[in-house]
Amino acid sequence: MFAAYAARTDSTDPLSALEVGERPAPGPRDGWTTVTVKAASLNHHDIWSLRGVGLPDARLPMILGCDAAGVDEDGNEVVLHSVIGQSGHGVGPDEPRSILTERYQGTFAERVTVPTWNLLPKPAGLSFEEAACLPTAWLTAYRMLFTNAGVRPGDSVLVQGAGGGVATAAIVLGSAAGLRVYATSRDEAKRRRAVELGAVEALESGARLPHRVDAVIETVGAATWSHSLKSLRPGGTLVICGATSGDSPARGELNRIFFLELKVVGSTMGAKDELEDLLAFCAAKGVRPVIDRTLPLDRAREGFELMERGDQFGKIVLTV
Repeated sequence: MFAAYAARTDSTDPLSALEVGERPAPGPRDGWTTVTVKAASLNHHDIWSLRGVGLPDARLPMILGCDAAGVDEDGNEVVLHSVIGQSGHGVGPDEPRSILTERYQGTFAERVTVPTWNLLPKPAGLSFEEAACLPTAWLTAYRMLFTNAGVRPGDSVLVQGAGGGVATAAIVLGSAAGLRVYATSRDEAKRRRAVELGAVEALESGARLPHRVDAVIETVGAATWSHSLKSLRPGGTLVICGATSGDSPARGELNRIFFLELKVVGSTMGAKDELEDLLAFCAAKGVRPVIDRTLPLDRAREGFELMERGDQFGKIVLTV
């Protein structure tokens, strides 16, 4: 079957390790279901995999891709929850949690096999391309906002780095839930788009906000760490899910954290029931993922190059 995969890993030039071509089709496995992939979306995790993070040489070659929507063996339209081993279903209770492409072949292929427990019905109102955006970036944003930040309608939230998948999702979801959302970006066009998506105001990176916020959604890391802390009200919460600019800020600013009783919460992906809630939320509210562009699978490299440069606004989707 046709697929985009990591033939090797390269920490300095990850895209040199990306190959597009034929790979073996998945075989049957008890408790697992093979899905015919209709659409799959890119995440920064795919580039980290090409760098060798979480992907040792012993597991190569590895088909990339965490997210997908497609059709199962019975003709049902489904969305994949890509966390394997969280429940023990299909792998047993002793296997550690992982996501697709770490231990098991991913979704950038004509077919993918996952534990049957990991499949959820695709809402009829969502296209395959839209549904394929939800299981990683949008689920991460949903968990950050509503589980870990604990914000309620009327609260204020700062989203750092408008344009990325998680940041874009947080703007749309937060606005739909009645939050006052502020966003930052170095790019003027991305700031305009953030306002169009529901942000109250979008400012240049590092700019002072009109007032301190209840929570910050942090995906950038070192470059925005200090600004995130300074933007919080006393007792506010910083939720961090990534560090695309590096994981070592110049100063930890511990005095500010303890003196203002700030909370710093790490967040990764989300549970199956949260994905189920997210799908229902999108269907009920008419919320649709922001898609930068859709490319056929044989042009996967083009999508990877775009994401590595950070030029996209929203998700990049591959269709099969």
